[in-house]
Formats: sequence, C-alpha cells, structure tokens
Amino acid sequence: MTTSVLDSCLNFPEEEEVILRYWKEIDAFRTSISLSAGKPEYTFYDGPPFATGLPHYGHILAGTIKDTVTRYAHQTGHKVSRRFGWDCHGLPVEYEIDKALGLNSREEVLAMGIGVYNSHCRSIVQRYTREWETVVTRLGRWIDFENDYRTMDLSFMESVWWVFKTLFDKGLVYRGYKVMPYSTTCATPLSNFEAGLNYKDVTDIAVVVSFPLRDEPNVSLVAWTTTPWTLPSNLALCVNAHLNYVQVRSVADKKIYIVAEMRLTQLFPALRSKKFQQGDEARIYEVLKSFKGAELVGRMYEPLFHFYDSAERRSCAFKVIADEYVTSEAGTGIVHQAPAFGEDDYRVCVRNKIVDVIMNGERSLPCPVDANGRFVSPVSGDLQGMPVKLADAAICSLLHKMGRLVLKESHEHSYPFCWRSDTPLIYKAVPSWFVAVETIRENLIQNNKQTYWVPASVKEKRFHNWLVDAKDWAISRNRFWGTPIPLWVSEDHKEMVAIGCVAELRAKCELADGSQIPMDLSDLHRESVDSLVVASPSRSGVFLHRVDEVFDCWFESGSMPYAQLHYPFECSEKEFLKKFPADFIAEGLDQTRGWFYTLMVISTALFNKPAFKNLIVNGLVLAADGKKMSKRLKNYPDPTLVINAHGADALRLYLINSPVVKGETIKFVESGVRGVLRDVLLPWFNAFRFFTQQASRWEIKNSTGNKFTQDNDRVRKSQNIMDVWIMASLDSLVHFVHEEMRTYRLYTVVPRLVGFLGDLTNWYVRLNRSRLKGTDGEDSALTSLAVLYDVLLKMTVIMAPFTPFFAEYLYQHLRKRLLTSNTANLPEDAIGKADSVHYIMLPLAGNPKADGKVLVGMSLLQQVVELGRRAREAATISMKTPVKRVIIVCDSALTLDGLRGELESYVLEELNTWEIVLTSDVETWCSISALPNLPILAKRLGKQVRSAADAIKGLDSASLRSFSRTGSIMICVDGKLLHFSKGDLIVKSAFSGDSTRYIATSSSDGGLTVAVCTVQDDALRRQGITRDFCNRVNKLRKKRKLNIADQVDIFYAESAPLDNISTTRALACNSNLLNRARIYPVDFSSCRGQILISDKYASPGGSNNLSIALAVPAPSLAPAAKKKFAGYVALETLLATCDLSNSKIHGSLENNPFELKLGIDIFPSASSARSLGKGILAPSKPCA
Repeated sequence: MTTSVLDSCLNFPEEEEVILRYWKEIDAFRTSISLSAGKPEYTFYDGPPFATGLPHYGHILAGTIKDTVTRYAHQTGHKVSRRFGWDCHGLPVEYEIDKALGLNSREEVLAMGIGVYNSHCRSIVQRYTREWETVVTRLGRWIDFENDYRTMDLSFMESVWWVFKTLFDKGLVYRGYKVMPYSTTCATPLSNFEAGLNYKDVTDIAVVVSFPLRDEPNVSLVAWTTTPWTLPSNLALCVNAHLNYVQVRSVADKKIYIVAEMRLTQLFPALRSKKFQQGDEARIYEVLKSFKGAELVGRMYEPLFHFYDSAERRSCAFKVIADEYVTSEAGTGIVHQAPAFGEDDYRVCVRNKIVDVIMNGERSLPCPVDANGRFVSPVSGDLQGMPVKLADAAICSLLHKMGRLVLKESHEHSYPFCWRSDTPLIYKAVPSWFVAVETIRENLIQNNKQTYWVPASVKEKRFHNWLVDAKDWAISRNRFWGTPIPLWVSEDHKEMVAIGCVAELRAKCELADGSQIPMDLSDLHRESVDSLVVASPSRSGVFLHRVDEVFDCWFESGSMPYAQLHYPFECSEKEFLKKFPADFIAEGLDQTRGWFYTLMVISTALFNKPAFKNLIVNGLVLAADGKKMSKRLKNYPDPTLVINAHGADALRLYLINSPVVKGETIKFVESGVRGVLRDVLLPWFNAFRFFTQQASRWEIKNSTGNKFTQDNDRVRKSQNIMDVWIMASLDSLVHFVHEEMRTYRLYTVVPRLVGFLGDLTNWYVRLNRSRLKGTDGEDSALTSLAVLYDVLLKMTVIMAPFTPFFAEYLYQHLRKRLLTSNTANLPEDAIGKADSVHYIMLPLAGNPKADGKVLVGMSLLQQVVELGRRAREAATISMKTPVKRVIIVCDSALTLDGLRGELESYVLEELNTWEIVLTSDVETWCSISALPNLPILAKRLGKQVRSAADAIKGLDSASLRSFSRTGSIMICVDGKLLHFSKGDLIVKSAFSGDSTRYIATSSSDGGLTVAVCTVQDDALRRQGITRDFCNRVNKLRKKRKLNIADQVDIFYAESAPLDNISTTRALACNSNLLNRARIYPVDFSSCRGQILISDKYASPGGSNNLSIALAVPAPSLAPAAKKKFAGYVALETLLATCDLSNSKIHGSLENNPFELKLGIDIFPSASSARSLGKGILAPSKPCA
C-alpha cells in the first residue's frame, strides 16, 4: 500500500488502483473461487448488456448490487460462479451499422448481401468490451470476463434453438398477425416493452371526418382521429351499442350528423368556449332524434377513398360495428377502423369478419405501408412513396377537397418513439411467430408466487398485473443480425419442421443443390442457414425453406439460463439442476416487463418453474435535474471521472445507501459521492489511523519492548462500559446484517452499517481518546486498543462486500498485528493467513455480555450530547468553552439511572461542563402541550376533527406525559371515548426554568430535555483559553506532519494580556488539562532549539496577540538554576554542547565551579522540565 497509515490523508482512488494491482498479482478472484470448492453452490445469473455503448450509472448500480450480494454469498460459505454475458444481437447493433453505412431500407441490405451486412454487425458487436471490462473491474466487481458468454456464439445459439423446438413440440408456437409498435426507421416491429421506453409529448393533427350513410346520403356519421394517415385504409366505423347517440343539424351549414350525445363538444367547438352559456345550444345545433348505438350497427356508409373500394369489400366492409372499447371520454363516440394499424381495430374487424386473415391471409388486411413506413400501392397519386407520418397535411387537403373534412385542430398527447432511432413509431399489423403465453398464464401467476422480490410491491402489483393480462408473445423480428428461427416451412405453411440442434440440422437439411452441409459448419446466422432446405416429410420433390425471421433478442436473453451452459448439449441434467433456478438475479425496474418477464415465460413453458428464486429490483438513476440521463444533454458527470475523483467505494456506497435499492428513483449528484467520502470513509480511516498512532505510542511506552498484537482474551474480559457497549453493538450489527442479507434488504443493511461506523468514530473513539492515549494508565489503554482493533478487524470483514477496496486496505494493515506463529496449520481463508479479506468468512453473532441498561444508557448519552450541543449552538457557546452546569430532565428516573456512574463522566467531557444534574422533576423544569395532527385525524374523524382538536389541546400534563411514554391515550370526544396513538398527536415540550441563566432543547417526543447554563465567569473563560491552546498545538503538529513519537518543545509568548484571564494565568490554573493532553508549554524566553513551526493569533477572551512555536527539544534549566546562573553568558554554549548521558554535569563558569543534577537542575528539553513542574511558575493569584 502506498500511503503510510500515519499520514493525515489517504488518496482513496490511488489506493484503489494499488489494490487492483495486488488483486491481479495474487489472482484474487479465481483464488477465492478455488477456495470455495466443495461448498454449497450459489447460482447467480447476470443479465447480458449490449456492448455497443459504454456503461452508465444504471449499469454501475445494478453491478454494485450484484457484486455486493455475490461477495456476501461467498463470504457466508458458498461457491459463487460469476460469468459476464454479452447481448450481441438485435436492433442496437443493426441501427449502428445502418447509420455507418447509410442504409435506409431493407432492400438495400438485401442488395448488399446478408452475409456482408452481418459481418459488419459482427465487427462492432464488442466495440466497447475492453472499456466495459475496465470500468467494471475498476468498480471492484469480481466477475469472470474470460469465461463470458455471448449470444452470437454457436453454443449459445444452439441452445436457443433447443428452447424454441421444445416450445414448438409442446404446441406453444404459432404464426399469426398482430398489430405491434413498429419502427419505420429500423424497419422492424418492437415489443410493447420497447415501445414504452421512450414516450414524448407531441402535437399532432386531429380531424373530424364525415361518412355519409349509403341509404341516407344527407346524413353523415362523424369520426375523430389523431392519425389521419390511417384513413386511406378505413374499412369500418365502430360505436358502443349502449351509448346514447343523437342526429343533429348544424345551424351554420344545415348539414346533418350522427354523434355520441356526450361528445357534441367534439363536433361543435363553440360548446367548449368560455363565452358559451347554457341555453345557447339552439344557436349551434338542433337535435333531430336520439337512439342507442345498437341501432346504428350494420348500417352502410360511403368509403372515404377508392383504394380498397371493391364489390368484394363492399359485401363485408364499410359498415358500422360495435364494441365496448368505444367510450364517451374522447372523440365523437364513433371510431374509424383501420385493422392493419390498430390493435383494437384489428381485433374488432376480425371478430366482425370485416377482414378474414385465416381464409385470405395477409392480403385481407388493407396495409398500403411498406417496411420503411412509406405509402405504396394501392395508394396512389401524391401520397404514394410519402412517409406516412409526414402525410397528414396532404390527406387533410384531399379530404377538404372531397368535402369530407368537418373539423381540423391541433391535439397534444403522449406518443411512443423508437428507443433506438428516436423517431415516431406507428402501429402496424405484421405476420409474426408467437409463443402462446395466454395458455400458460395461470402457471406464470403461480410460479411468480414462488419467487421473492425486493421490493415485494413490484412482484405483487406491477409484475403480477402484467402476468394476469399476459398476451401471446411475438418472438420474431424481420431483421438480419440475430439467431435465425429454426423453422422450415412449405409455401402454404401447412408443413413445418423445427430443428433444435446442429446435429439435427445436418441430419435433416441440405443445400439447395442437394449437397450436404459442410462438416466445418461453425455458424448459425442467416448467411449460413438461409440457403438450407428440408425435404418435405409427406410430398416427394417438395422442399421446405426456412422462415425469414430471426428471434427477438429478448427471447435470447430469456434463454440465457440454458444457453450460457450450452444445455442440454455440454451440460448434463444433473449439473444443470444444480444451477437452475438461480438463487439470485438483479436488474432495474425497467426489466419488469423485459428480462424478468422473458425468464419467467420461458422457464414456465419449459419446466413449469421460475428461473430465479430471489430478485432485487433497483430503481432508476436520474440526472440531478430529475430528467433521464442523456449523452446529448450532458446532464450527468462521467462515471470514470467521478471514480477517479472520489473512488469506487464512495460511489458504490452512495448508490446502495439510497432508496434506489428498493425500486425508487434517485437524482444523482456528485456531491453525494463526495459526502460519502467525507462522512463515512474518511472518519473510518481516521479511526484506524488513530488506532495505529496510539498502538505505536503504547509500544514506545511499553518497557518490555513487545509489539501490540491481537488479544481476544483481554477483549472478552473488559468491564469498561464503553468497551462492553461497542462490542455488544457490533454483535447486534452482525446478527442484523445476516438476518437482513438473507432477505436481500440492502436498504436496511447499508444504513445500519454506516450508522455503526458513525458510532465507532463519533462515539467510541471520540469518548475514549484520552484513554487510548494512556491517560487512564497503560493497561487501560492496552485494553481499549485491543477492543478497537477487534472492532476494526471485524468491521473490515463485514464491510468487504460493500466497500471491497477500503476493506482490503485496512485488512492488509491490520493483519500485520495478528499473532501468526501457528499459521501453517490454518486454512488459506483463515483471518490473518488469508491473502485477501475477500477470502475470509463473515463473523457470526455471539452472546454479548451487555445488559439492557448499558445499551439504554448509551442511547440516552447520545441523545443528551446531541441535545446539549444544539443548546450550546443556540446560545453561541463554543464547545471549547466550558459551562458550569447541564441539567438533564427526563420523567423516567429509571432511564436516568442509565447515565449514572461511568457514563456520567463521558457526558461531563463531551458537553464540556463542570457539573451535570439528573432530574425526573419534569413539572418543575418543563411544560408540555399537544396539537392534533390534522392531516391524519381529518381523514379518520371527518367532522369530529374540530371537537377532537379542542379535546387534545385541553389535555393536562400528566395525561400528555403518559402518552409520551406509552404512545396511546383514550380521549373523550363529543361524549365518546376515542383511541389515539403515536402520530395522531404532536407533543411539544418547553423549558420552564430560568431562561436568563439557561438555554434548553428537547427531543421530538418531548420525553427528554437538556438545559445548558449560559452564565460565564473568569474561571470558565480561563479553561476555555486552555482548551483552545491545546487545540492549536495539535493543529500545528498536524500541519507540520509530526508523528505521535516526535517529541517537541512548546513555547508561547503573549502581549497585551487581560490581567485576570491572560493565557499564562489560564494555563497555570488548568495544568490538569495540560497534563492530560501531554502538552507542557514554556515561556518563549526559554526557547533554545530550532523552531519547526509557529503561529500567531488572538486568544479568545485572553491575549490580543499570542504566539505559539514548536521547536526541536534542547537542554533546559530549571527556574532556580536559571536564576542562579543568570549572569553567565557562556552557559548558553555549555547547554548546547553538554552531554546529558550522565546524571550530573560538572564544570566551571568564570572560575566558579558548578554542578547541575539531571532531572533537578537541568532537563533534556523544556517540555520535560515543565512536565515535572520545573518549567512554569504557579499562578500568582488563586485560580478560583
């Protein structure tokens, strides 16, 4: 490790780089795997990311969660295989290639050649794999990149074929038509999940169009739509049979329309005007008749366009049909039907036989739009070749010329865009291959019940609701770079052969010229299999050809539990069942309808069991402004720069100590990462550094010359209340961590870990500083050091899964102090012998010896100190300035007893007070009142809330104090006794003592009040000056980077002191404080050594100009000797050159013999003279 533990600051990012090199040197990850051989298997599935982009904070968050859980599993006695995976196929790759090569249509790809196109795709698939590995490794995540799996490898693709064939053989695969979200830029359908990734608020043209009835040409049905481009494909109009409709005559143009009664405002915008008043209807329209929608069903109308107007069509289309999906909430209550461009349109038209895709197939659907979203035949004229999303204005112009455009306006709404190309999607009917999910829906719901999710609400609501309404899954994509669907079919689709492996491919397929498949076949992509044919099983001379589609990449990722193992080919059933289902998976909330869903569907279809047992769903990481992180907007800091600035541990802890680990969102701010470094990691390092300094000090002081080493026996036998408390707290923490990690609740574990580190650094170390420094004797210091060492070592192991770098740093330093004489017989993962903290098993909870009184007492101490500090802050009294008295008021005498004895001295020290008074006489010192929590009570009590509020305000203090203790009270409201609990009442406590002498603060529940005396006198000020002096000396030592073993002389000089509270007088009156701090200041006139560092300042309440200097120790005379030899100039030269190895110094000054005795007349340094009471005079006046 590069940084000395005695250095005041640790460069965390640099040390992490050192540790990475160390891990590489000892091959730490693979060694940990080998050390776990023979242990129970813990299976983890890693969802494969696309390698066409760099990792972002969402990946970092999910990776941190996965790494934390799998490290914990390893350190609790499991073998955890961790393989990285890559999603190599699909739209992201093709889109990059289309952009790079300037390809705009499917035809251009076919002209280029699928093989050439796919070779381009293959070349960029792992463009960023090295960057991914660098970032993931730098984050401290241990995962196997060398043995990774890739969805484009033959072994993976072969297992995907096996999955498909198994589903096909079970009758779960069929071909059908489905209206799906469709990207015209990428020329492919998308799943509903993908369509939901990128919604935007847009303004589109909305029109109301007339459809004259064939038998009443002067009467028109009117339909409203926000997609005018679909009107050329209109085949029907849909109403709701149960809604009320009206036939009205427009006053303005005398035309007659049929519209839903509740939707007249859509036909006549004047009804929506602010100027419109009730009774003005007669000036706008006249109602001619009213009727139910059912009366319209079957009526024929004149088509809008002639594109699909034929005798055959007129026999079944261009009529009114009915369905419940039509409502009166928008539009006109009449919906135009274009079955190729709307899911409901398709469903309703098929059911009413407007189209018959079973008998007539694809040609039954009017779909004049090509794969790239342009109008094609039979649409003609200026519209042909026009992109449909740009055709709305042209269509409106045509409708206006035809006299069919009733109304045109702008409409703002949320609309889906392609997540990859950022262009508007359309909805389009495409022939697809489906998995019949609806037939296994009930099994999916039951299998979901067998899984455990964090948070549970995602499983029980979002995911459950998705499963309840699960639709058949379209698994095919009309693309090129993907796993080909292994299905060979006849032209009429009546013969189908599914192939599930390479061996079967060789056995059943041949090249089109009749030759056999080459034996060196090493690829299953389209260019390798599209030319293969299968002889018809039933018709001689007839050959089946592979279907054109490839698998949706979600089908591949859902197959990864089997394909990553090349099951069932290279992995036996026995070995597979050891790894299936997974013990744990984790991804973001956006995978609820993605990877989590596809895993569940495929595993249920194959084995009727879930693919995983436990799942953590993380929320989304947003930019600081609450928006989605965007490379284009540059609204988030580069993760690499954040890591380089603050370290990976700080970033990891920031992310997993936030609501994002329980499915909520987080706004990422870099200052939060900096805060973790400042508030958690640095104090932790400083606690370790302080331990090291004091252990070194003890070793110097220890006359036996022994080094400090671990002493578990001393730790166990300690009766010191602070030792007992911290060890009991640690044991409680260990128990809590194991309990909560077993239930994957990182959101409770990490705050508790951080809280314990706060207790360790802010309370145990702070309250034991003087003891650790030896003030209470070296034996007590040794015990405290042993306890602190034990806690630091165990916390290092416990924190290893969460902060792997700093845990390793601490372990490598701490292990040097372990007794290692008998390590030969210890296992390789034994603490101390283990080369890495990550080999070591986590400690188990023991039986702490602390009783409840200690824990309650410490909890009370912490509350008292926090309240006392707040009171001092309110009175602007510095913590360096002592106060005469602190009064602690609590209505429970038993609770106050927890502070008596040992803990009382800590309160005195922490609040810098001369006296504490513990009292349960709350009536004398505090008043109590309560207010109703109106937002809560109003919901529950309704109109009674006012009476309840009056009753609450009238409660006496005894009732309120009882409520504060129990959290429960019965109150009479309007003659009835009602029960109120915590949260219903807001209890406030106010100090009723002498506010001219005290300032007080109370706990939120009013149960504890701390009052600080604000009266100051000279004695208090002198003590404050002394404390400030000691603080400045320590700061100078730190600034000069002096180690604890570095001895210096301390000199001071003051000018213009105030007589009664001068610095000299303050130091003389508080020599006990100086002795405890081992600070022995001497007047500047005695300085003879080289000055190392100095400072000048105005002492608060003391000297206007005070100088402090630290100097190299030099021989110094006692005051009496100095006075005796005051006239001898040669004495200065003598002191600089004298040998102090003898107990006496003999000599002659101006022919006068003298003798100086070491330790009486002369000392090695000014500080040593002062420490023995020889270097500073007693105060000339009494200190009181």
